[in-house]
Amino acid sequence: MAWILFLGFMALIVMRVPIVIAMGMAVLAAVIAGGFSNELYIVPRMVADGVENPGLLAVPFFILAGNLMNAVGMTDKIFNFATKLVGHFRAGLAQVNVVSSMIFAGISGSAVADIAGLGTVEVKAMRDRGYPVEFAGALTVATAVIGPIIPPSIALVIYGFLANTSIGRLFLGGVVPGFLIGISLMMFNRYLATKRDFPREPKASLSEVGSHAIDGIAALAAPGIILGAITFGFTTPTEAGVLACAYSILLGAIYRTLDAKRLWKAITDSMRVTAMIMMIIGFSHGMGWLLAIEQIPQAMAESVLLVTEDRNVFLGLLIIFLLAIGCVVEGVPAKLILIPVLLPIIDHFGIDRVHFGLIIVYALLLGLATPPMGVGVYIMVGITGRPFEHLTLAVLPFLVPLTIVLIMITYIPALTLWLPNLIMGPP
Repeated sequence: MAWILFLGFMALIVMRVPIVIAMGMAVLAAVIAGGFSNELYIVPRMVADGVENPGLLAVPFFILAGNLMNAVGMTDKIFNFATKLVGHFRAGLAQVNVVSSMIFAGISGSAVADIAGLGTVEVKAMRDRGYPVEFAGALTVATAVIGPIIPPSIALVIYGFLANTSIGRLFLGGVVPGFLIGISLMMFNRYLATKRDFPREPKASLSEVGSHAIDGIAALAAPGIILGAITFGFTTPTEAGVLACAYSILLGAIYRTLDAKRLWKAITDSMRVTAMIMMIIGFSHGMGWLLAIEQIPQAMAESVLLVTEDRNVFLGLLIIFLLAIGCVVEGVPAKLILIPVLLPIIDHFGIDRVHFGLIIVYALLLGLATPPMGVGVYIMVGITGRPFEHLTLAVLPFLVPLTIVLIMITYIPALTLWLPNLIMGPP
């Protein structure tokens, strides 16, 4: 069954079949091949069981909060604040692009939302100031990686559900890596600015920075509210998601930018994304059931241990494996398939599950910028109108600093574990 499951799934992915349909067809084929053709009712039952968990309610609320922030016009306000703050640096708007994504990451928790929402503003501004369109698009795709790392994060919520790990610790664990990613991209922009003639923005006065800082602080308050509420036990992750939605609506009322049309669009967009994610989670539950029957996690653990007993060698192989998977499978289904298989190996090597969570989420995120999947690049094709291959070539240099940070996160656990251990104590 396992071979039919994996080969069928990968074949359908290569044929560009949508992820949800590919997973469903692969599960159905494996169930029939396993001799359960007379009990096909177990497939919809497994799908229902897979999403029947109260913890997953946090996902739609965080998605809705990000869409509401887009609807109330916070993307423009965030970009304007970042421009006044760092626009006068060398490669000004390139640095603004990074800082804007770091701020927006604390609202949306989604790389796709960053590219589709904030990315439109960023690319237009950089194009108007004379930056090459391919460079602007590539940088926007690269900075969107920060979205699911700095809390809140939809990807970390899903991981926490699958790995039975504290969402609060995972959110805190993403803070330092998220800032590292941002700093590395800003340093890389600074390096590129010595090779190219990038324009700078006029230096803003203190009064200008202060006037725009109000909007920036309003945006930054969202992750502070969410993280503080979860960390100190005031709310569950689901309740924190509701709180984030309420805060977004409050900002819309204050700025008078949220009308019925925008509210309805935010809700319907959130419903579509949530439905897709939940269907993927449901079918992945079926995959997990089939893998458990054939004891694939145990067999894979034994195979890995035959290759190496060295923890550092294993981590290196893990990075290579995850980067390769991220090139061909989207992040959500990849995590849903891999996490149950990899957890026994992770536990054997004594790797903290929070640490592993940041590794797998971040490594798979780099697939946004790598062909043939490259979801982030495809979205940017729609925004810029540039060919996919041109944008892919433009984004490749940015994978250098991003990969360096991945290696640092992997081999220096303190970067991930220091803050959660400081605030919440050792696990």
